[in-house]
Amino acid sequence: MPLNLQQKKDLVEHLRTEAEGAVAAASADYRGLNVEEMTDLRRRARSAGVTLRVVKNTLSRRAVENTPCENLAETLTGPTLLAFANDDPGAIARLFKDFAGQHELLQPRGFVLDGTLYSGDQTNRIASLPTLDGARARLLGTLKAPMQKLAATLAEPQAKLARVLAARRDQVDTPADAG
Repeated sequence: MPLNLQQKKDLVEHLRTEAEGAVAAASADYRGLNVEEMTDLRRRARSAGVTLRVVKNTLSRRAVENTPCENLAETLTGPTLLAFANDDPGAIARLFKDFAGQHELLQPRGFVLDGTLYSGDQTNRIASLPTLDGARARLLGTLKAPMQKLAATLAEPQAKLARVLAARRDQVDTPADAG
């Protein structure tokens, strides 16, 4: 059922809000995917915190205009699936990579991160970005390593002395072989 002018304006405004709040956005060609596969993709997207939209390209171009995702307009040709992520910049790429591994018909066209447009060929590179929790864990590990090394270095002389004393005790406690 075609949309009237007011419905189109509301849709564009809703998409603009999503584009302005997104940390990452992407477009993909979904030609050839059947309803069951699209439903599976949407289910996976919801669990990954990604919003998917299939909207006419003219409306999509208007929606991303003057937003951080405006470079995405260059990739809007033919049947297009739009994806927006609000929390994890790599979530869309991981979703597309995993899904495209099973369904070759999904072809990523472009990704926008921090206002920069990346080609769909860079899906693997973007998918390798750590999640927020993963990045925090790496940072904490990096900060914690020098402190652990310092503590181990300071404790080593006492530990070495304890090992020497234990070895001497074992040597004294063991009777000499009478042979």
